[in-house]
Amino acid sequence: MKKKLIFIAALVFIACAFTSCTKTCKNCKQVVYINGSYDHDASSEQEYCGAELTAIELTKDVTIGNTTTKWECD
Repeated sequence: MKKKLIFIAALVFIACAFTSCTKTCKNCKQVVYINGSYDHDASSEQEYCGAELTAIELTKDVTIGNTTTKWECD
C-alpha cells in the first residue's frame, strides 16, 4: 500500500512538472506607423502565449500607402 501511494505521488509530481514547463508569454499590441513615425495603438495590449504568440510574431507587417500596421511585443 505504501509503495502504491509513493508511486501515485511520484506520478502526480511528474505530471505537474511537465505541465508547468516554461511557457513563453509576451504582451503584444498592434501599432500604426505613418511615414515611419508612430501614430497610435490599433489595439490594447494583451498577453499572448504559446502557439498564439508564435502566430503573432510570424505575422508580417501590413503596409498600405504610407501607413504600416504591425504587431509589437514586449
